[in-house]
Amino acid sequence: MKELFQGAVKFREEDFNEHKELYESLKKHQEPHTLLITCTDSRVVPNLITNSLPGDLFVIRNMGNLVPPYLGKNKGIRDGYLATTSAIEYALSILNIKNIIICGHSDCGACSAVYEPPEKLENAPYVQKWIELLEPVKQKVDALKPNSKAKRTWLMEQMNIEHQLENLMTYPFVEERFDKGELNVYGWYYIIETGEILNYNMIKREFKTINQIKKENV
Repeated sequence: MKELFQGAVKFREEDFNEHKELYESLKKHQEPHTLLITCTDSRVVPNLITNSLPGDLFVIRNMGNLVPPYLGKNKGIRDGYLATTSAIEYALSILNIKNIIICGHSDCGACSAVYEPPEKLENAPYVQKWIELLEPVKQKVDALKPNSKAKRTWLMEQMNIEHQLENLMTYPFVEERFDKGELNVYGWYYIIETGEILNYNMIKREFKTINQIKKENV
């Protein structure tokens, strides 16, 4: 904790002063342009990997960067996985966000947990409940019969992003804005050990590194 206290002092004395005018402008309102839905993993740092400033991103973090499917106006208002759902609703309906990124990553604990024996999570019942949302992804991966654990992991992490994009589109206020061209939706896969980010093309259903996409568009 000593390092965190020292970091807080350094932030106030150095980093804050560097962007003092920006923080002053943010004191009464926020106007983020992008909703980033990503994992709680400590190795994924949204503002760092996007080189963005305070106020740019509205961030939702949960285990496995999951988007629960929309339950409908008259269902699940008091039940279910509402923290993520309510934050998505707030981002679009209140903040009028223009972009949504679902960002998964390599070595994802949630994606690997679905293949662990039940007894390994017997002391974590809330985790067990949450990762039930990954069961449809697991079924898709198993149907492909990957021939190694490494390939299974790679497929699980990337197909999870694809599945969460599909879940996101079940939200009527997301689908409506997307169809009108008022909302951009992206799927990213962040590789921790290389720093690379792959972007998912929802039409071609494939991942390409952002650097590769940039070169192709030059």
